[in-house]
Amino acid sequence: MRIGLMSQRGRVITSRGVKPIAMEQYVRENFWVYGVVEPLSGWHLCQEYPHLNGMHFQSFIDAVSTALGDELAVMQMDQAQAHRAQALIWPENLIPIFQPPYSPELNPTERFWQHLKSPLKGKCFETLDQLRKQLWDRIESLNAEAIASLTGYDFILEALFCAAL
Repeated sequence: MRIGLMSQRGRVITSRGVKPIAMEQYVRENFWVYGVVEPLSGWHLCQEYPHLNGMHFQSFIDAVSTALGDELAVMQMDQAQAHRAQALIWPENLIPIFQPPYSPELNPTERFWQHLKSPLKGKCFETLDQLRKQLWDRIESLNAEAIASLTGYDFILEALFCAAL
């Protein structure tokens, strides 16, 4: 997820005929948060990087592999160039699966990102550090049960249960 100082826009509910007013800024400073979630248990791992590229993504998948230890996991991703880089070395305990193009609704992590960004709509931050603190406070405040509730799509949970049999 890329997040930065440019204002987040979104819909808000107002009275009929009342136009919402929100502050906006057009500062193009940003950073990336790479993340992985496990929809059944709510386990997650997030790390911050300055860019989305193969080198940083390799660091992230190595961190995920280390955090999993001996566990085997399927990692579902979109088809971003950094995710498909030829130079990536996939650890033996991670199996990459790429979702079809233009289908973020299939990826449970997208709902996690949406939840993290929603309270930032209409807010302006003076520095990336202020934004960073707000975002990481929000990530740390979520417990495993809340993350499982956000990311546990029925079709994914059904597939996990069938695979466990």
